[in-house]
Amino acid sequence: MLLLYVSSPAALLRGVIFRRHAIVANRTSGCLCHTIVVSTSQRRLYYVLGGGKAIRYGIAVGMEGYAWSGVSTVTAKREWPDWTPTPGELQRFPNLPRHMGGGADNPLGARALYLGDTLYRIHGTNEPWKLGGGVSSGCIRMSNDDIIDLYNRAKIGAAVIVQR
Repeated sequence: MLLLYVSSPAALLRGVIFRRHAIVANRTSGCLCHTIVVSTSQRRLYYVLGGGKAIRYGIAVGMEGYAWSGVSTVTAKREWPDWTPTPGELQRFPNLPRHMGGGADNPLGARALYLGDTLYRIHGTNEPWKLGGGVSSGCIRMSNDDIIDLYNRAKIGAAVIVQR
């Protein structure tokens, strides 16, 4: 396990060499325990453990024009969620299915955390080779192993901070 010592929550998101799903030591004075912090520019998600530690995961983010930032909460959690493309996705990609049941071929992957009353989610992927890129319509993608780990840790009502 890789332990990194940084001086502030902002330093947690700057210029550190990352490894997938590592526990990092930090001073998260600005982040409460169990908060999810997403850095879209660094392509990293942090789950704050408290006691000066966080778990760091690699992610994929929204493609250019679909990235966003803000504060939300986890309002629902689903295992092997169904997927219905949004009207915007269907307009951009008319060959998409109109609905897809949960399973290994589903683009939402093994788990999903739904954010507020938005269409955005933190979810797994059936295309793990795209992690690290800007590829989605605004959702945060993780490997299926990582989203299962985060799903088991995160609770309904957890704060989610998305930073560019």
